[in-house]
Amino acid sequence: MNIIWSLLIVVSVVFAVATGHLDALTKAIFDGAKSAVEVSLFLLGIISLWLGITKIMEEAGIIQRLSRFFRPVISRLFKGIPKDHPSIAPITLNILANMFGLGNAATPMGIKAMQELQTLNTDKESVTFEMMLFVVINTASLQIVPFTVIGILAAFGSRDPSAVVLPTLLATALSTTFAVTTLFAFRKLFK
Repeated sequence: MNIIWSLLIVVSVVFAVATGHLDALTKAIFDGAKSAVEVSLFLLGIISLWLGITKIMEEAGIIQRLSRFFRPVISRLFKGIPKDHPSIAPITLNILANMFGLGNAATPMGIKAMQELQTLNTDKESVTFEMMLFVVINTASLQIVPFTVIGILAAFGSRDPSAVVLPTLLATALSTTFAVTTLFAFRKLFK
């Protein structure tokens, strides 16, 4: 990958020099760097906000209530997880964070869920079906309201940042359904 990036940079500089647009390349580099920092700080704020809210929810006991509420769905999907296993809470929070388009805030919960799922794994060198299912659901990530995307679009001056809600919902519902169905089909085929 480093070779590809290096090649792209070298080709860009060569063409900028050859066409006399080195000033435009330099301006684009600095504008891109500025935008990258602004977006990073914006996303850092969102992640900090949601991690703070998650911590408050945890200390108020809301996370345990959410886990109990979603336990029937989680237990039905993840049949190999015992009823009161500690992995249910981070799995639930990860899925909920992804449903609201907070993928970056979902990452720490996803890591915690995988650590908890690993405690159920008898062969530490391989993954269990539940771990694969969690990764597939997390990767496909059904999104009801993509708050992060809406926030970024609004920050960059979009006239209708919420226009992405329906297409995102449809696309992620289809991708999640397809991904989970494919995983279960492969499980049956290669058991």
